[in-house]
Amino acid sequence: MSQEHGITPAGNYEGDNDNQLKRINVYFHEGQGGRYVPRAVLTDLEPGTMDAIRASPAGGMFRPDNFVFGQSGA
Repeated sequence: MSQEHGITPAGNYEGDNDNQLKRINVYFHEGQGGRYVPRAVLTDLEPGTMDAIRASPAGGMFRPDNFVFGQSGA
């Protein structure tokens, strides 16, 4: 989704088409400094899944409060 809209894994817009920004607010929120943050809440019972997403190249795109997880073994 981010590649379609020209958003890098760091949350910066590097697209080359004005249409990419036309409805970007449906999927992303523009934060400070023009950085785009996904409009998402990631939920899982196991924190390991969230850790894997945080450690991925796109992990820096998400705000810390986008991650919600239960207690391990719940």
